[in-house]
Amino acid sequence: MAEAHQAVAFQFTVTPDGIDLKLSHQALTQIYLSGLRSWKKRFIRLKNSVITGVYPASPSSWLFVVIAILATMYTRSDPSMGLIAKIQEHLPLIGCICQTVVSAVVFSTLLWLSLILTMRLCLKQLLSYHGWMFEQHGKLSSTTKAWMALVRIFSGRQPLLYSYQGSLPNLPVPKVKDTIHRFLDSVRPLTDAHQFERMSTLAREFESGMGKRLQWYLKLKSLWAANYVSDWWEEYIYLRGRGPIMVNSNYYGMDFLYVTPTPIQAARAGNTIHACLLYRRKLNREELKPSRIPGSFIPLCAAQCERMFNTSRIPGEETDTVQHWQDSEFVAVFHRGRYFRLWVYQAGRLLSPRELEHQVQRILDDPAAPAPGEERLGALTAGDRVPWAEARKTYFSSGPNKRSLDCIEKAAFFVTLDDEEQGMMGDDSGASLDRYAKSLLHGKCYDRWFDKSFSFVVYKNGKNGLNAEHSWADAPTVAHLWEYVLATDSFQLGYNTEGHCKGEVDPSLPRPQKLTWEFSPEQQVGRSLAVAQALADDIDFHVFSFRDFGKGRIKKCRISPDAFIQLTLQLAYYRERGMFCLTYEASMTRLFREGRTETVRSCSNESCAFVCALEEGEEREECRRLLRAASERHQNLYRLAMTGGGIDRHLFCLYVVSKYLGLDSPFLKEVLSEPWRLSTSQTAVQQGELFDMVNHPEFISCGGGFGPVADDGYGVSYSLVGENMINFHISCKHSCPSTDAHEFGAQVRKALVDLLDLMYTEPTRTSTRTSTRTSRNYQHNPPAVKKDQ
Repeated sequence: MAEAHQAVAFQFTVTPDGIDLKLSHQALTQIYLSGLRSWKKRFIRLKNSVITGVYPASPSSWLFVVIAILATMYTRSDPSMGLIAKIQEHLPLIGCICQTVVSAVVFSTLLWLSLILTMRLCLKQLLSYHGWMFEQHGKLSSTTKAWMALVRIFSGRQPLLYSYQGSLPNLPVPKVKDTIHRFLDSVRPLTDAHQFERMSTLAREFESGMGKRLQWYLKLKSLWAANYVSDWWEEYIYLRGRGPIMVNSNYYGMDFLYVTPTPIQAARAGNTIHACLLYRRKLNREELKPSRIPGSFIPLCAAQCERMFNTSRIPGEETDTVQHWQDSEFVAVFHRGRYFRLWVYQAGRLLSPRELEHQVQRILDDPAAPAPGEERLGALTAGDRVPWAEARKTYFSSGPNKRSLDCIEKAAFFVTLDDEEQGMMGDDSGASLDRYAKSLLHGKCYDRWFDKSFSFVVYKNGKNGLNAEHSWADAPTVAHLWEYVLATDSFQLGYNTEGHCKGEVDPSLPRPQKLTWEFSPEQQVGRSLAVAQALADDIDFHVFSFRDFGKGRIKKCRISPDAFIQLTLQLAYYRERGMFCLTYEASMTRLFREGRTETVRSCSNESCAFVCALEEGEEREECRRLLRAASERHQNLYRLAMTGGGIDRHLFCLYVVSKYLGLDSPFLKEVLSEPWRLSTSQTAVQQGELFDMVNHPEFISCGGGFGPVADDGYGVSYSLVGENMINFHISCKHSCPSTDAHEFGAQVRKALVDLLDLMYTEPTRTSTRTSTRTSRNYQHNPPAVKKDQ
């Protein structure tokens, strides 16, 4: 332990003969090496800042410009057109030749910086072009081809993780009239004629009145801020929420579905922790490749990676904050109601997987009992935020409690060593996956620290998973880390024949430090636990892998796999509830600086027309045509959302401005109060090259999931793995009598088969029809479909 080393490194005693100094050379060596590691990190950070700061040029290009200018001057030419002479006039007299050289170097540096700025502005303008996204696949226009060539030229070579940040365009503010038009188009299939006319009137009044004033403030913000949405989105959607973040905000990721690399809990934890810290090292050194649009060279914003490690959400009475620390040399570990600090560096050296396993095993074997109030302390992070903020202020402001809480919050990340066994086990594999999902989402409500940026859970049988807090980043950022950890754990680090981590153990490693507490806020913990437990017990989960077909066969139909699944969900929901509902699909806006997400309103006129035609038994050719039209419509909506033409973030920001100005808009109030009864998200595999789906298809993660957004709705996460598998995570609440995760899962399976059947073959069976209440020419004359209540 660093504190212990510092304590014994320098000791003295006062004797009659004077002061007797006692120095521990071993401890001083470890302190020196730890300091050396810190300075190395600072140097690497400084070097990367320089490289990123001059991108798309390189630092060495400065020398090339200087030499070129000096060589030109040697031929008695003046490439500066008199500027070098002007600079020379303002330099002190240090010799004619030296003045000339210094003036030339100054001019060369200014020229070099001007070229960098010009190249960066050119790249920023190039990346603002998104016409390529709306062109037919495989048929690029001459404009797009020329654009692609220019982007490659101005992108430079070997960019670091954050190299593109200064060149990414700002998120544009859409026109109010465009957003209003798209909004009305999205609610048309969900309202009857009277409701739609009322909403149209409210929208027109807003557009012609208050909307213009609010838009002016929003444009002003867009000129000043890098992103006009992200800071307000983080604050008002996440940090100001006063309800539990467990289930309502946090999400989870699962281990491999069919493989457990080792059954030894400590070994799996050792490899997982080590792999995660290797990722952090790459992140700090910016050695990770910049994220890009899959299958392209178009960069995505990497700003969310900055707060991945050493980060915690801090509760407040009115609003929470996200606290990030530059570095941390330890992780926090929970086991059987006790908290430990596990140092992951020894004398500036990252512990090996075998050493980490040894340290974790020490925690597992520790017989100490939890301190009073310690076992269920984590429930404070699972309950309502105000009681947690008050308890933190009362009990954690000083003394041992503050020091122990600091250890948890400043840790690189959090690890739970769970005494349960989870995964796909036993005769009922489906039920075991459902229990596995619930365990990762909420556990026992007190054995996770839900405020940490992410927490690993390692189970008794070697299975693992993670739980992530949502305010600091979105799921793709955490999924990138999780893919790296799983692949590194299994394919690079590996285990010996006995299932232990590889390597040797340094016998001088200090034991993990058990955190101490001196408090007993039993009432606060008990109330938070009761709130969290009621929420956890109400969650119904169903996780399954659909293996009849995957995106391979869907793509052969020349249909977007994502659009295919979204239409499947629309069909499944309609068959179960007999109506359509407002549907949320998460899209990303990371083509822009500091971009996060945008909403794709997947329930469209075209999707409803297709579902109704299929359920009414229309001709197959007509249904196929409507399916393709709905797919194209969905793809267009997704592209608009990705390129800044979405609906909901713009309306959300207009609403925030109205509140700042003290104005009340009936239109915005009604729009933002609409519940999302079908909330969906795709978890895409970002690093497919890390996995061998052909030779090792069993090494497949089941993806991850989240809780329902509406009390009477569903949360659906899905991932297309390889060419032949689609994983689904479906959540809802037991307290709602009209939702059932397993029943909805069955409808999804049937809808998948029916849609593929429609595209490939003639009917082989009579489909079950559930409704004949809607009009045939739906996209031109929408019927009065009852809105989901």
